[in-house]
Amino acid sequence: MRTPLSVVIGAGGTGGHIYPGLALAEALRRADPDAVISFIGTERGLETTLIPAAGYRLHTVDMIPFDPALGAKRFLLPAALLRSGAQARSILRRQQAQVVVGMGGYPSAPAIVGAKMAGLPSVIHESNAVPGRANQFAARLTEHLTVAFDGSRAHLSGGERALTVGMPIAASLAALDRPALRAEARRAFGIPEGARVVLFNGGSLGAARLTAAAVGLAARWRDRSDVHLLIKTGPAALAETRRKLVDAGAGAVAPGEARQQPADAASGPVAQAVPYLDRMDLAYAVADLVVCRAGSATIAELATTGVPAVLVPYPHAPGDHQTHNARVLSEAGAAHLVPDVETTADRLAELIDPLLADPARLAVMGRAADPGNHARAADLLAETVIRLAGQPTTTREFTS
Repeated sequence: MRTPLSVVIGAGGTGGHIYPGLALAEALRRADPDAVISFIGTERGLETTLIPAAGYRLHTVDMIPFDPALGAKRFLLPAALLRSGAQARSILRRQQAQVVVGMGGYPSAPAIVGAKMAGLPSVIHESNAVPGRANQFAARLTEHLTVAFDGSRAHLSGGERALTVGMPIAASLAALDRPALRAEARRAFGIPEGARVVLFNGGSLGAARLTAAAVGLAARWRDRSDVHLLIKTGPAALAETRRKLVDAGAGAVAPGEARQQPADAASGPVAQAVPYLDRMDLAYAVADLVVCRAGSATIAELATTGVPAVLVPYPHAPGDHQTHNARVLSEAGAAHLVPDVETTADRLAELIDPLLADPARLAVMGRAADPGNHARAADLLAETVIRLAGQPTTTREFTS
């Protein structure tokens, strides 16, 4: 009887590391429905809700961020890494893990350390154009490196042997047919007929700068009926954002209220604030333009789905990696890059107005991105994992 494939994935902190880990888990399950897959993270990140909600077991370890801003606490990092690595080793033994995968971010580092302690094969995936500190460290502990973008290799120890697999994204986005889903998406969000849709997506926790600019745009455009703003705020900023939209005369519309609104409503821009988006396939299908941060997962999703964008890199990202990520699309002509400090309602209006008035230009932007391997990345990474576990692969090998 064949031993079931057992894989432990280190992923946590933000959605940018967790969602690709979940996409990998989904691909592993497609390849081997009997696979036993669990995650290692910490108690402080979004993994505590996102991973169990997706149906996977989360094991937690004690780990602190790879962050110079910790001040004197940064000197505790080696001890914390040894302690959390030992905790991870115990977890790997209990799970009878065959392979360990680190998806980046400080919660994944203990998983790679634990694999080294346990003598297990491990692989890391670097999602950003400029690798984060955790993967720069973890790359020294494993022979198996994969990256989303070719440019990452130069920043990793042993990067010359890394495989470029792309960024693992959800299957619903990898196979997204925007035109086919558009009518359903407009109904789901209650979009008035004929209105152009601008999606503001600040990431898994929202972005105060983007939300403030969106509210300003809603106030500026409150007398127009041809624009609809869909604003993902994150849970913490939802109530305040809706209040500001009401005060601005733009009309804060809750998801349930949107569905009750007549399709020919023309009472100005229906600025709809939501805490999160469960169905990103619907969000991308309904959007004519996205204003968002430039996390690597977002860049891969935009490139794959062909949604034109205005990218506002998070200015405090380690190594300014979001700016480097954004250039992948902006230099291809698929997006406009706007620095965070310049992201105001006036600046966005100046940029977005001509775009919304020129559907042909938006279409050209949507086609400009190179989708690369992102739609296949989860399956390609799953093949690497299965190969390391000594399991047969169902598709051909790939090379860098």
